[in-house]
Amino acid sequence: MATDYDAPRKTDEEISEDSLEELKNRGMDKSSGIVDVDESELNESMELPGADLSNEELAVRVLPRQADEFTCSQCFLVHHRSQLAKEKNGQLICRDCAA
Repeated sequence: MATDYDAPRKTDEEISEDSLEELKNRGMDKSSGIVDVDESELNESMELPGADLSNEELAVRVLPRQADEFTCSQCFLVHHRSQLAKEKNGQLICRDCAA
């Protein structure tokens, strides 16, 4: 939206009067709250559970685990070493799983 910086500025009173008038006009306009939704577009964008995604390809680059990271033996997520809570029988456990 373009702004005309040379236009005279409105006072706070004029701004509040303008906004009240706009609200009154919107209240009278019953169709202002209705949203036009194309149902066919909406159906195409929804993913159903159990849908066949065998032809889909992921566009995510997977990085190998870094030297300062570990894999939690309980949740199997890769965490930074700062998230290491304890080591039990040679298995590393993150802070979330240890709590």
